[in-house]
Order: sequence, then structure tokens, then C-alpha cells
Amino acid sequence: MFKTNEYFDGKVKSIAFQSDKKPATVGVMAAGDYVFNTDEKETMSVITGELIIKLSADGESVTYRAGDSFEVVANSSFHVFVPADCAYLCEYG
Repeated sequence: MFKTNEYFDGKVKSIAFQSDKKPATVGVMAAGDYVFNTDEKETMSVITGELIIKLSADGESVTYRAGDSFEVVANSSFHVFVPADCAYLCEYG
């Protein structure tokens, strides 16, 4: 039914579920710096707080706030700076 995930020594936690027939996670991130790797396309939506995202090594950082979404291409990595604890929704595929 639900699967829980924990990353970065417990600073990022999520619960996996099915959303409109595709996999998704809803979770929280503690303030900090993180690098995530993707296997498939991801659509991230900020629920509370803000995320500062750098999608490529040579790209610019962009701030996304509650209500904003962004996409990450499959088989890539992205840098996330979290200035204060926040919540997110991630949909895959």
C-alpha cells in the first residue's frame, strides 16, 4: 500500500503511493543541501516552504515556492538547497 523512504540520514523522508495511476511520493525535507538522481522523469511540486533548484552543473539556480512545480528529466541529477524545512509532492513518469 504505502512505502516509506528515508534519505540523507533522515533529513529527507517520504511516503510512496499511486497518484492517478502513476507512482508518486509526498515528503518533507529538513533545511540543507542535497543532490538527487533520477531514473525517470519527475515533476516536483512545492507544498510548503521553498526549494532552490539547480538542474545542471552549468545552469542557474531557480527558487520554487509553495504552489510552484518543476520538471526533472530522466537519468539526470539535480541539486536542491532547502533554506527552511519544507514539504513536497513528486510524481514520476
